[in-house]
Amino acid sequence: MSITTASVLALSLCSTSLIFAFMLQKMFMFIMIVYILLNILYTLILKHIAIVDITIISIGFVLRLFAGSAIIGIETSMWIIIVTFLLALFLALAKRRDDYIHFIEGKKVRKNIDGYNLEMINAGMMFLASVTVVAYIMYSVTPDVIARMGSDKLYLTTMFVILGILRYMQLTFVYKKSGSPTNVVLHDRFLQIVIALWLLSFYVIHNMS
Repeated sequence: MSITTASVLALSLCSTSLIFAFMLQKMFMFIMIVYILLNILYTLILKHIAIVDITIISIGFVLRLFAGSAIIGIETSMWIIIVTFLLALFLALAKRRDDYIHFIEGKKVRKNIDGYNLEMINAGMMFLASVTVVAYIMYSVTPDVIARMGSDKLYLTTMFVILGILRYMQLTFVYKKSGSPTNVVLHDRFLQIVIALWLLSFYVIHNMS
């Protein structure tokens, strides 16, 4: 596909998406515009700046959360927004760790990798893992979340969050398999079981209340 064809196709798809977004919900369309502009800036400039690159990736996940909230008309808890941002940062740093290992092995990687080193990445992941768990606990005991779930036992699901983060750290630090978060989730049976139990725990808690 030529650059001209790709550009025309991209512009057509973006325009069509924004039209449908406007028809669905004006706020949804506004979020989409911000998301598209942010991705363009990331592709052209921001992905080359260490720390800024993973921050933009994380903001992208938060924008998706806002988009879903706008469509279904349910206000998003501030704590789940914080959890989403922190967890996305954690996963992005894990991927940068994989990139840095390839870098020290002499393989070709992204240009901004010299803005990272193992000490900084390891410390950052430890910090983010801890803060993410705390933020999730705060989410689970928020009054509006308790009211929505009809139970004050949501904090019990924290154990699965902790197990999931520990497993991902094991895959990152021990097995060095954090290059693709998507592949990790799709192929790691341990994580799949933890995620399934986490989702099941919501159902059980909600129906036992």
